[in-house]
Amino acid sequence: MDFYGFYTGTEFEAYAFLGAHRQGNGIVFRTFAPGARKIEVIGEFNGWQGQEMRKFHDGNFWECLIPEAKPGQMYKYRITGADGSLRDHGDPYGFAMELRPHSASFICEEEAFDFGDASWMKKRSVGKDRPLNIYEIHAGSWKRPLGGQKEWYNYEELGELLVPYLKEHGYNYVEVLPLAEHPCDESWGYQITGFFSPTSRYGTPAQLKAMVKQLHSHDIGVIMDFVPVHFAVDDYGLRDYDGTALYEYPNQDVGKSQWGSCNFMHSRGEVRSFLQSAANYWLTEFHFDGLRMDAISNMIYWQGDAARGENRGAVLFLQNLNQGLKKRHPSCLLIAEDSTARPDITKPADEGGLGFDYKWDMGWMNDTLSYFQSSPEQRVERYHKLTFSMQYYYQEKYLLPLSHDENVHGKATILQKMNGDYEGKFPQARAFYLYMYLHPGKKLNFMGNELGQMREWDEKREQDWDILRYPNHDGFCRFMKDLNQLYLKNPALWQMDYELEGFQWLDCHQEARCIYAFERRSKKQRIAAVFNFSGVVQRDYEMKAPGAKKLTLLMDTDRDIYGGHTQGLDHDAVEWVEGSRDVVTVTLPPFSGRCYIVE
Repeated sequence: MDFYGFYTGTEFEAYAFLGAHRQGNGIVFRTFAPGARKIEVIGEFNGWQGQEMRKFHDGNFWECLIPEAKPGQMYKYRITGADGSLRDHGDPYGFAMELRPHSASFICEEEAFDFGDASWMKKRSVGKDRPLNIYEIHAGSWKRPLGGQKEWYNYEELGELLVPYLKEHGYNYVEVLPLAEHPCDESWGYQITGFFSPTSRYGTPAQLKAMVKQLHSHDIGVIMDFVPVHFAVDDYGLRDYDGTALYEYPNQDVGKSQWGSCNFMHSRGEVRSFLQSAANYWLTEFHFDGLRMDAISNMIYWQGDAARGENRGAVLFLQNLNQGLKKRHPSCLLIAEDSTARPDITKPADEGGLGFDYKWDMGWMNDTLSYFQSSPEQRVERYHKLTFSMQYYYQEKYLLPLSHDENVHGKATILQKMNGDYEGKFPQARAFYLYMYLHPGKKLNFMGNELGQMREWDEKREQDWDILRYPNHDGFCRFMKDLNQLYLKNPALWQMDYELEGFQWLDCHQEARCIYAFERRSKKQRIAAVFNFSGVVQRDYEMKAPGAKKLTLLMDTDRDIYGGHTQGLDHDAVEWVEGSRDVVTVTLPPFSGRCYIVE
């Protein structure tokens, strides 16, 4: 390890040196704890009786070689801290940990894993000009084993179930909520104790690698949620690791997060090297295709509050992190969950930006859901909530998210958010999703949304798969499958996502009728879309189609096969456009949308 780089915050492979590693016929344990008075290794190999570690290098690092230690055995560090405290800690750089409520680390066998994914790794890309349709899941509550013999599927079993589902439903990426070890199920993985340890809930590190291998073999990318902002307060974790605030701020005003956890002190080089190494670890050792980074707003500004000013140390960390990851993994996806208005989130770090590939468009999400929660009468005055996104869209590389956060904590699920009664929610949701998938920007949808699930997400329960027995939900699920496939197959919907020529309003001034029309373009394809978000039939609307000779219907959200009222193939006929007028006259059912190939 480059010790100077470790201290100055430029190290990306500290995990290859620190932690527990094979050395000769034994295992060498190394940890960074400059404030500790004494450290012992305790574990299965010594009957949990301490074997003292010695200081080395500059006195801030500790190590111990134990010949009797073997892969698969558990261990901890017993640390006498600078404050005189005596605590047993898991290894900050440990590669596996016990499942809660236990907290020991495991010695892991360090063997090369054959991912067999060379062709995938060679062709994968950041995908600015490709379709990116992400299915977000929580590994423990997507599906659960029948019979109650065990609580969760393991990683390999999960991969076997995910592959056919994702292929059938038209998703080409899966994003998994944090998989690093965490003590509390209800935290969903966002309160971490083992930043290098795949959670034991779902199996071993080797089984996680096998899951990624399965997905890659079917051309499905895998993104993991990464938490660089804060960590869990449990005594066996990082908090007061050596009897001092080694990873966190000593001042509670900035040291305690809004979630009650400890904020990382990103101005410290050792902390930056720790987090950079963790991010690089998941991409290198597990072949993850990208990281979605949580709560970036809380790194840009102190405690996420712009009024408190920019956290310069954290911003510099993000720039160095993203630049270093891109140097090592040029085709990986780096995605920011950021709700601030700070510019240049997706601008390269060497040009002064933060260096992310994509930013979640929280403004689009909030405005659009607010619009659909309002009554049809209110939508007249809120009409431009749906046009506002394109006024700022080209400032960043945006991804449109309908994530787990929009399906919990009393917010209601996406379908439930639609205005009106049960029956009236489905046509609105179909029109809403067609609008989303035709709007510029990559896509993310949380598990259960594709079923039209009405119950909020609960990490203790699997999704309500049985609701597909009901025609409304079955039709909605069929619609989502067709919509996803339509998105994947039509370049106009993604090839020029971030170019001005890729989008054009055809009509955004039908306030009284709540009609919207726009066109998407690629180098060789044009798709026109028209929507009626009012609660009444809109007759004889003249939709513009500049330069078109004919329009061929691609999708109608009101089709009976989706639960609508348009029967048979009536609307699959070609609609001719009068060349002199460049318009086509259409009648639009309430809460409906259509899209056409333009020729």
